[in-house]
Amino acid sequence: MKSDETSCHNTWRDKLNNGEIYYDNEPGFAQEQLICLEKLYDINQTRPGEKEKRAALLRDFFGGVGENLYIELPLRANWGRNTYWGSNCYVNFNLTLVDDGDIYIGNNVLIAPNVVIATAGHPVEPELRRKNAQFSKTVRIGNNVWIGANASIMPGVTIGDNSIIGAGSVVTRDIPANVVAVGAPCRVVKEIGETA
Repeated sequence: MKSDETSCHNTWRDKLNNGEIYYDNEPGFAQEQLICLEKLYDINQTRPGEKEKRAALLRDFFGGVGENLYIELPLRANWGRNTYWGSNCYVNFNLTLVDDGDIYIGNNVLIAPNVVIATAGHPVEPELRRKNAQFSKTVRIGNNVWIGANASIMPGVTIGDNSIIGAGSVVTRDIPANVVAVGAPCRVVKEIGETA
């Protein structure tokens, strides 16, 4: 089969994994997402004292979970299965994971309330948006990262180990390790350990 014929037969999942444009009305998309959303509903209905039950539901929902993941509810996610957690992570209220593409979160990560981590976006061309076209780019968050309240992490971003993202920041490009970065767009303001 020729390569152009192969691309014509790619499923939405193939296109998503290759960073190509795909559509949410392609066969199987809505049905698969509904299964994930049903699992998410069950997670958000757990009572505060049902820690073991919640932990088991989170392990089933996410693509991978290290030891000691704690998430304050409510949690929002498109899929869940495309997000991978390290160990000893704490997440405060109202985390939103637009995880059409993969999200990798390291060990000892702290996430404040109302954070958005998004892998998906829409094309600039209006005609494609009219057809519900979208694309996804992997997000990577290193070890020992602290993300402040109301921060938004955009598609394709990598945040290096030990860095701090200030509250209200919009992270549109990679942030190196060992820095404090703030703002919209988010920019490095100092290295960890620097004074002033």
